[in-house]
Amino acid sequence: MERVARVSEIIGASPISFDDAIRVGFERASKTLRGITGLRVLEQRVAIEDDTISEYRVRMEIIFVLET
Repeated sequence: MERVARVSEIIGASPISFDDAIRVGFERASKTLRGITGLRVLEQRVAIEDDTISEYRVRMEIIFVLET
């Protein structure tokens, strides 16, 4: 059986942690993409406000198999 996969890049954000930002991004992607087989975290960043971390941001690739 032949399969073709596609990769979409998204950014997940959370005020709690990097792990939570990954979860938020994955849960949102799974609402519109079917056949997700994995993800790859490309970059982690934080937003700073008033000398404290206000948001954790994760740029990631979502890998999913195209339906035939």
